[in-house]
Amino acid sequence: MEIEVLTDKKLELEIVLHGEKHALCNVLRKILMEDDDVQYAVYGIDHPLIGEPTMTIKTKQKKSAKNSLLKAAKVLKDETEEFKALVEQI
Repeated sequence: MEIEVLTDKKLELEIVLHGEKHALCNVLRKILMEDDDVQYAVYGIDHPLIGEPTMTIKTKQKKSAKNSLLKAAKVLKDETEEFKALVEQI
């Protein structure tokens, strides 16, 4: 995966997630929307076969959009490690 930054402002971050589809974007959007500092997190894929997701994150009251994405990535990593440990117990 490669991340291309389209917009990098304090309260707004727009990125393209090259090589990804709905799975990662959906879970990141869900985690971001659970963050009280995030006003909205959305993504879109222009073409269902060849399109790549563009995600936009907008934060509230001088909170950094990039920091919110980093926090969401950590939550996703922790949840993935927890799930992996549960699967290994089977």
